[in-house]
Amino acid sequence: MSVKGTVFIDFSRCVGCKLCEIACSLTHEGVISPNLSRIHVLNYNWFNIPLNCRHCEKAPCVEVCPTGALFKDEDGVVMINQEKCIGCKMCAIACPFGIPQFDEVTGVMFKCDLCADRIAKGELPACVEACPMDALMFGDINEIVANKRIKKAEDIGKSLKII
Repeated sequence: MSVKGTVFIDFSRCVGCKLCEIACSLTHEGVISPNLSRIHVLNYNWFNIPLNCRHCEKAPCVEVCPTGALFKDEDGVVMINQEKCIGCKMCAIACPFGIPQFDEVTGVMFKCDLCADRIAKGELPACVEACPMDALMFGDINEIVANKRIKKAEDIGKSLKII
C-alpha cells in the first residue's frame, strides 16, 4: 500500500460536528463509537480542535515502543502491529499529542493509519471524506497550500470584480 500525503486540518473551518469521528469508527470498527475513533474533536473555549496523528518524522511513540509494535512504513506513516503490542501505553505517554489509545476490549493500543487501505483504492481517508466543511484535507502540504493560495486569489479577484 502506498500512502502519499497526510491529513491536514484547517481549524478555522471545523464546526465540531464530529462526523470525522463517526466515519473513522465506522470504517475501522464497524460501529459508531467516539472511543474507537482515531481522530478526536476537542472543544476548547468555543474553538473546535480536531486532533489526529501527525505521523512525526522522528516519532517519539515509535522510539519508546519496547516491542517494535509501532513502526514507520515505507511512506513514513506511523503504523501499529497490534499482534506485537503488549498494551504498555508507553506510546501514548511519549506522544506529544496523546494520540495512541488503549482498547479496553483487546488490551492493545490503536491509532490512525491514514486509512491506508482506502488510499490504496484511490479513496480519501474516511475522516476527510466525511468532513462537510472541508476542514480536513488529504495530500501533500505543498499542493494543499498552493491550492489554498489560488482559491484565496480567486476570491479576492471576484470581490474586486477583476475576475
